[in-house]
Amino acid sequence: MDSRWSEPQAQGLSGLEELVYLSRLIGADTGLVVWGGGNTSIKTTQPDFRGRDTRTLLIKSSGSDLKTATPQDFVALRLDDIEPLFDLDSMPDEDMVAYLEHCALHPHARRPSIETLLHSFIPASVVVHSHADAAIALTNTPASDHILKDVYGDAIATAPYIRPGFTLSKLVGTLVRERPHIKGVVLSNHGLFTWGDTAKQAYDNHIALVSDSEEYASRQSAGKRIFGAVKTHALDTETRHRVASAIAPALRGAVSRQQFTLLRYDDSPSVLQLVSSQIGREVSAVGPATPDHIIQTKRLPLWLENERPEDVERLLAKLPAAVDEYAEEYRRWHGEHTSAAGSIDTAILDPYPRVVLVPGLGMWTTGTNARAALVTGDIYRHSIDVIRAAQGIHRYASLSSRDAFEAEYWPLELYKLSLAPHGGELIGRVALVTGAAAGIGRAIALRLASEGAHVVVTDLDSEGVQAVASLIVEGYGMDRGLGLAMDVTNQRDVIEAFRRTVMTYGGLDILVSNAGIAPTGSMHEMSLGLWQKAFDVNTTGHFLVAQEAVKIMRQQGIGGNLVFVGTKNVPAPGGDFGAYSASKAAEVQLARVLAIENGGHGIRCNIINPDAIFQGSGLWSEEVREQRAQAHNVTVDQLEDFYRQRNLLKQRVLAEDVAEAALYLASDRSAKTTGAMLPVDGGVREAFPR
Repeated sequence: MDSRWSEPQAQGLSGLEELVYLSRLIGADTGLVVWGGGNTSIKTTQPDFRGRDTRTLLIKSSGSDLKTATPQDFVALRLDDIEPLFDLDSMPDEDMVAYLEHCALHPHARRPSIETLLHSFIPASVVVHSHADAAIALTNTPASDHILKDVYGDAIATAPYIRPGFTLSKLVGTLVRERPHIKGVVLSNHGLFTWGDTAKQAYDNHIALVSDSEEYASRQSAGKRIFGAVKTHALDTETRHRVASAIAPALRGAVSRQQFTLLRYDDSPSVLQLVSSQIGREVSAVGPATPDHIIQTKRLPLWLENERPEDVERLLAKLPAAVDEYAEEYRRWHGEHTSAAGSIDTAILDPYPRVVLVPGLGMWTTGTNARAALVTGDIYRHSIDVIRAAQGIHRYASLSSRDAFEAEYWPLELYKLSLAPHGGELIGRVALVTGAAAGIGRAIALRLASEGAHVVVTDLDSEGVQAVASLIVEGYGMDRGLGLAMDVTNQRDVIEAFRRTVMTYGGLDILVSNAGIAPTGSMHEMSLGLWQKAFDVNTTGHFLVAQEAVKIMRQQGIGGNLVFVGTKNVPAPGGDFGAYSASKAAEVQLARVLAIENGGHGIRCNIINPDAIFQGSGLWSEEVREQRAQAHNVTVDQLEDFYRQRNLLKQRVLAEDVAEAALYLASDRSAKTTGAMLPVDGGVREAFPR
């Protein structure tokens, strides 16, 4: 492992600044820590609220991520209050958490790491903890004691697996005090601790010990076929992706029965090697690489066995029962351990798998948002690396079933999950919006994203969709927006956009069919081409996107929402707007039929009828403005005010008003409504339903 330390960058840093630099170095190395894992600390002096110099431990707060660490991610604690705890014989977790709250140098500080006492009990100034894959691989074997001795000799101390807390902290503190010459401590199934008088010394010790373990693993695995023979050959990339997109919606539906989840597909070489191998199923059923992994991945993945991975129908037939069996086994496992004497008394978590392995195809990971699914996938790839290294050294081993349960349901670990931001009413749902580069579609895309949806932004304007998708990602998080250029009149374009949606997120919950054009002209003068174009976009375009959406939603089996953006002109058409009014009326009739056909599948279809949305709208071209101004005997400059004065509320209707209606119809707030038309027009009496 190469050192990333840069003397020019580190020069002049001290205290908290140096700790942030060290933390980011550790966090940036994927071989050292997974998302949110690892820890760093420094003992220094800081002023208290009266300006008195106070011996202080600066340590990462619970749930923070090292690779993005900022000064605000570290908690300052008074060492003089913490160090006397070393003389105690025991301390329950709840008491430890409560005690550390009183040790905070500043009021209302974030909760410090669950390993705060361990860092405090090591006398050195700087302490580094990682879950280095190579070091964990040495401990995750039945012969770990012999192996660690062979690799490190007397340069380190070792500790058996003990859940983090007071007992482990005191054990490690004792080992370091009894053997002051050692460079680090390896914790079974948990990782590596090193320290030093300076941040660089602690870092250098860490890199050196991890490098020793990497070199040992490389020597031991040389010439070995780690996972044995290939049992199921991976499909070629094109076929693999075709099959994956065909089964993803059914898989997403099966694992979303308790909460909406997203899928992330992974067919990277390391994943394919495991799932296609002779012993892949066996080693994946051993258990997690570390307790830190289990929070994201659960104890075991779902292995979906299939001798013919190209057989989509066979996979679809097996999938529901396989997911149900996994969930039932998880419930049994939870019940077995919660009924045991002295067990953790806690309600069962979502019993559905976080990791799904399919021979010949790859892996899906799940999460309530794209980031969570990505993190789970990243962590499981680390698990694969640990399994491979451990198998190459000896044989992969993991936590006992009981230890795994206590790790997954340990309140101090569950607390980390509570720190994750909770989205709005559309959390875990996927929406696709057409005509979303500007105007109404853009406003709808942004509004759905603000309530937690992952939004696929589509439009003919490729630059526009990328700009809107970027706004969503910047505002709401990683992979929350996806921009795709799409022509709603081109069936190939539509099919490809929905395939990309499925491959990115696993399925679809909401379609907002908004794309449209507004040709003008009297019926007796209109060309056949313009008439047909109006129907191509305003009717056939809605048909094509709805057709693909319904296929996905039916396959998922968890319902869905279609929201069609119609127009006031459906109930109240206007002269010289015939092609627009007729094609949009056909769109609305299409929506009603979709509501009839799909209600039994829990798929709702509703219509919004806006009027005179000028803001950013592509419909209101200069030509359309001039024609409508002439039709109403006003100037172009007076047109917007004419429409405002025409409605009963005398209000300007905005794209955001339509977006609010779209949110209502796309959400569970309208769960008992389908086949309805909702006007957003300020009150146009001619458009009243009758």
